[in-house]
Amino acid sequence: MSRVPLLLQALRRPAMVVTLDDGAWDLLLRQAGAANLMATFGHLLEEHGLLDRVPPRPREHLGWAGTLARRHRQAVRWEVKLIRQALQGLNIPVLLLKGAAYSITGLPPGQGRLFSDIDILVPEARLAEAEAALMMAGWAGTHHDAYDQRYYREWMHELPPMQHLRRESMIDVHHAILPKTASARPDSALLRAASLPVTGEPDVRVLAPTDMLLHSAVHLFSDGEYRNGLRDLVDIHRLLGHFGNDARFWAQLVPRARQLELTRPLFYALRYSAMLLDTHIPAVVMDELANEAPSPALLVLMDALFRRALLPEHRSCGDWLSPTARFMLYVRGNWLRMPPLLLARHLLHKATLSLRKPRQEAA
Repeated sequence: MSRVPLLLQALRRPAMVVTLDDGAWDLLLRQAGAANLMATFGHLLEEHGLLDRVPPRPREHLGWAGTLARRHRQAVRWEVKLIRQALQGLNIPVLLLKGAAYSITGLPPGQGRLFSDIDILVPEARLAEAEAALMMAGWAGTHHDAYDQRYYREWMHELPPMQHLRRESMIDVHHAILPKTASARPDSALLRAASLPVTGEPDVRVLAPTDMLLHSAVHLFSDGEYRNGLRDLVDIHRLLGHFGNDARFWAQLVPRARQLELTRPLFYALRYSAMLLDTHIPAVVMDELANEAPSPALLVLMDALFRRALLPEHRSCGDWLSPTARFMLYVRGNWLRMPPLLLARHLLHKATLSLRKPRQEAA
C-alpha cells in the first residue's frame, strides 16, 4: 500500500490541516469517525493551537464530538465511584484498565477517547466475591448460553460482561490480561503489586507506566478484532510520548516485557506506532528487542497485514486485500488465545450458532 490515508497524515503532522479544502475535510472527518477518533483528533488540534483555524462546519463537528467526550468522561468518573462503593466491603481496590484508566488519570489517551465498558482487574481467587458484590449493586451477567458461560469461566481471563440493570453501563471483570488458554501467561500478581493509586480517588488504582503500555500492546496485538485498531495504536503512541519523557521508562520497558512474557506484542507496538504515526522510539530500545522479532519472512507478512488492519475501516483507506488481512488477523488472534483442538471446537460452535440465527429470525 503506497497511499497514506489523510487521517494518518493529519495525526503525524496536525499543522497540515490548515491547507485542506472542503472536500478534504469531509474525507478526513469520515475517516476519523470510522476510526472512532473524532473527539481525539479535535483535542489534538486544540493541543496544537489549530482548532480556531479549522473551517466553521468541520469545527462544529469536532466541537460536538468534544462535548460528547467530556460527558463520557464525567459518566466514567461517576461509574467508577459506584463500582468502588460496590466493592468497598471486600477490601478489593478498583484496579482500572485501558480506557477507564486513561480517563480517570487524565492521561493523554483519555482526552477524547470513547469506550463502551469499564475494565477492572481483581485477583482470580476473589472473582466470585466481586461478581456477587456487583450483582447486589445492580449489575447482571450477560451471555447466558451454557457454552458462553463455560468459555468465559474456564478458558478466558474475565467473567462474562456485566450490565447494570438501570443505567445499562457495562463492566468487564478481569483476573488476568490474557486468557488461561494462551501460551503467554503474564503474572497478574506482578501487575497488581506494581499498580499505583489515583490521586483524589480512594481505593482506585491503575497499572504502572510500563505495565499500562504493555497491556495496551498485548490488547491490540494479541486480539483478533481491529475495528478500533488505529484508535488503540494512537493510545500507544500517546502513552509513549507521555511516559517516554522519563528515561527510566525506556530503561524498564524491555526487561518488564521479558518478565511478563510480552516481548513480541511490545515489538509490534513499537514497530507499527513508529511506522504509522512517526512515534519516536530510542534506537537502543529497538536493539534490545531485535532478538524478539519474528523471522524476516514472517515480518514481511505481518507488515502487510497490520498496515492494512490498523487503518480505519473506510473505503478510502484500504485496498482489495484489506478484508483478507483483517480475517487472517482474526484467525491469528484466536490461534494465540487457544490451543488447536479447543480453537477448532470454538470456531465450530460459532459457525453453527451463526447458521442457526437466520432460521430463528425467520421463524
